[in-house]
Amino acid sequence: MTDVAEIHPRGAMTKSRFEPLAGEIFALKQQLNAVILAHNYQVPEIQDVADLWAIRSDFPNSGKDGRRCHRFLRGAFHGRDGKDLNPKKIVVLPDKNAGCSLEEGCPADQLAALQKTNPNFWTVTYINCSAAVKALSDVICTSGNAVKIVEAAPKDKDLLFVPDENLGQWVMEQTGRPMTLWKGNCYAHVEFRRDQVLRLRAQFPDARVVVHPESLREVRTWRTRFARRKR
Repeated sequence: MTDVAEIHPRGAMTKSRFEPLAGEIFALKQQLNAVILAHNYQVPEIQDVADLWAIRSDFPNSGKDGRRCHRFLRGAFHGRDGKDLNPKKIVVLPDKNAGCSLEEGCPADQLAALQKTNPNFWTVTYINCSAAVKALSDVICTSGNAVKIVEAAPKDKDLLFVPDENLGQWVMEQTGRPMTLWKGNCYAHVEFRRDQVLRLRAQFPDARVVVHPESLREVRTWRTRFARRKR
């Protein structure tokens, strides 16, 4: 695991290199009458040539744009979401093998087997998953609306939250609603650890720390732990 303090941001592409590539992309986009959808996790150069950006993994919202054909730049399952919502559109993926640890860590057959152990399960599924898993779900959420979804869930049901246990744990903290959590995570978010945050916080004491709910609980609760350490 790389220490966060050792990470050096990638330098921007030079103007002389970017402009010819962007020109080719814009020409091809016009020729194909295409729309480029990119996640905001992408590097700036990709966002600069995109028509729409998805925030909080809300790719279905972007997929509903409905204009022309779509080109998705991120995980393959996002492209499948767009195709499901726009069955008459052509959806082009730059890399059909683009993976996601959340999708890969929650196979539909294993989820179905778990659901059978409790007929009262009501499955809340984070959108970063396969179409097969979505089909087994009672409701789909994003990181932005997960709390509202869980708050509105039937009170007489046992909630099963898949596939991100860290997001699910955070939602439980916010709602007080107990849930069974699928043991899955985003490999990128769990790279960040509490000790790394504390070291950076000591180096930059006036900096504000913003944490994604898919991160580990020890990172989300760094402030309390840091205060205890100072005492």
